[in-house]
Amino acid sequence: MEAASIPAGTTKRPRSRGLGERGLAFWMVSPSMLLIALVAAYPIIYAIWLSLHEYSVRVAGLQRWAGLGNYQTALSSSDFWSALVTTLIFTVASVTLELIIGLGMAMAMHAAFRGQGLLRTTVLVPWAVLTVVTAIMWRTIFESPQGFVNQILGTDTVWLGQEPQALIVIIIADVWKTAPFMALLILAGLQVIPGDIYEAAKVDGATAWQRFRKITIPLLIPAILVALIFRTLDALRIFDLPYVLTKGAHGTTTLSLVAQETFAQNRIYGLGAAYSVLTFIVVMIVSFTYIRTVGGNIRGLAED
Repeated sequence: MEAASIPAGTTKRPRSRGLGERGLAFWMVSPSMLLIALVAAYPIIYAIWLSLHEYSVRVAGLQRWAGLGNYQTALSSSDFWSALVTTLIFTVASVTLELIIGLGMAMAMHAAFRGQGLLRTTVLVPWAVLTVVTAIMWRTIFESPQGFVNQILGTDTVWLGQEPQALIVIIIADVWKTAPFMALLILAGLQVIPGDIYEAAKVDGATAWQRFRKITIPLLIPAILVALIFRTLDALRIFDLPYVLTKGAHGTTTLSLVAQETFAQNRIYGLGAAYSVLTFIVVMIVSFTYIRTVGGNIRGLAED
């Protein structure tokens, strides 16, 4: 079919583009950016402003410029560094266990067998349970010397009343709840791996372990890295589990708990805001490190 010809003597008018692509994109994104500014940016800016002032509800009229004084107090406090170490130990231990268990769950959910749907539903139940409910359940299991765990193990250990057992209980509770989330992300990566690759490997005589090591793990790396990013950043901000289980006692005080205790108990808002900003900075440093290292690996694998 021949294209319609333009009659001789007519001039082609340029098409009006209105706002243009950039202008249109700006106005379409503006509502979302405004919402983000109201929900996220304003609290962050206010917390930074508050951290630079001496402000307390216990002392009437106490609101004066403090500069970096609150940060100096926070960084010179042993509570901050102890909480930072506890937070890092919790993050490394819980995320590592969640990755291992989540990978096993994902492999089981991905296998074709009768009752696969029931297994997927059952595995995801802990992720659907509220964190506070999870904490109360595990406190009931470990709290009493005559509790369920001690009866099984034949011991009388006060798990939530001493170190490092209290932190171990928190790690177990967090792994039980969030390993299904890790499994869900890894399962999404497993489902996009073509089955033809495994069939070709079987024809070549590859064993199940060789297929797992040479095919599954390399092709799962992008999904695993994304799961690690989400869980690591979430673990660094852990608050609810240690708060319900131990109130931060016996070596379980995290960075978020230090900030909350300064706010709620001492009513020193300036110092509490400084703890919150420092926690935010730690999370941002880890985020930036992930994006610069892990993010580059994800892009490289996607291009390959």
